[in-house]
Amino acid sequence: MDVMEAIKTRRSVRKFEDKPVEKEKIDLLLRAAMQAPSAHNEQPWEFIVVENKETLEKLSEADKYTTAMKNGTLAIVCVTDEKYFFSNTNIWMQDLSAASENILLEAVELGLGATWIAITPLEDRMAYIKDLFQLPDGVIAFNMIIIGYPAKVKGFEDRFKPERVHYEQW
Repeated sequence: MDVMEAIKTRRSVRKFEDKPVEKEKIDLLLRAAMQAPSAHNEQPWEFIVVENKETLEKLSEADKYTTAMKNGTLAIVCVTDEKYFFSNTNIWMQDLSAASENILLEAVELGLGATWIAITPLEDRMAYIKDLFQLPDGVIAFNMIIIGYPAKVKGFEDRFKPERVHYEQW
């Protein structure tokens, strides 16, 4: 599969087969994440891999919009640690976004489905995840990605809107 095909095929998946994701595929997802570009090459990411059903259930209870977490067989929680910040900016959010998108695209390549669920900047979710994983001070949960074998594959939807493209000026 080429990159554009993965981009066109990627959809948010919230219902999964009851089939675990193989360790080799988890490794490939994490390797894809860590190949993301990052400002000043800070690479400010760390990841919490969750396969335990009870923990997935607890993740689903973060708030009313996180219930899909209990449907997957794998979650990757993307976090950062302030010790990686060499510059005094919030650019780490862009870095973790790039890493997360790499996970989503690699999931497509591997025949998996996934959904990105925001944590930062939602303070209630941030506090819930910090407490659940007992994150030390300075470690910030950015998002969580639920992953698994999709119960149903969604078709391509062309989202291109030429009226939103501006050349040289607004």
